[in-house]
Amino acid sequence: MAKVIASSLRRGNVVEMPDGRLYAVLKAENFHPGKGTPVTNVEMRRISDGTKTTERFKTTEGVERAFVEQIAHTYLYEDGDTLIFMNGANYEQVAVPKDVIGEAAVYLAENMEVQISLYNSVPIAVEIPTRVVLEIVETDAVTKGQTASSSYKPATLTNGLRTMVPPYITAGTKIVVLTDDGSYVERAKE
Repeated sequence: MAKVIASSLRRGNVVEMPDGRLYAVLKAENFHPGKGTPVTNVEMRRISDGTKTTERFKTTEGVERAFVEQIAHTYLYEDGDTLIFMNGANYEQVAVPKDVIGEAAVYLAENMEVQISLYNSVPIAVEIPTRVVLEIVETDAVTKGQTASSSYKPATLTNGLRTMVPPYITAGTKIVVLTDDGSYVERAKE
């Protein structure tokens, strides 16, 4: 165990709360209000029973981060409510329930490398890359007079998610997306 500041928590981290239980971080957002203390809202899943909870910490507050075994795995396929990964070192397959990865499962792509946190050989969290490349399957046409610096337009990605992209981006374009919030970063370098 080691104390880390709350603002450094990311999806896939495992923390020990004052109740002595381990929680997997599903989502962490930092808020810096104009007045008042900056806070970090952390959505977590209790590892022992899967119960979801949300905690609010001061951004500089110390949180006990649990050290669990983190091993690189490659995503293979989905089997109902289970996701199948392979350990590249020994080729063993690991079945992970979908609720362990949560909403981030939509970003999984065949052969994607992820970090799986294991506690007593049980998968408790999956950390996916912070950026992924996805292709746009549908987007609105550019409105006449709209400039590149003006408002973004909605686009649908190959994984079914919708995001906002600059007006010059068209269907068939591959873009880089942040997995934390699904936002557009840049056109993918081919």
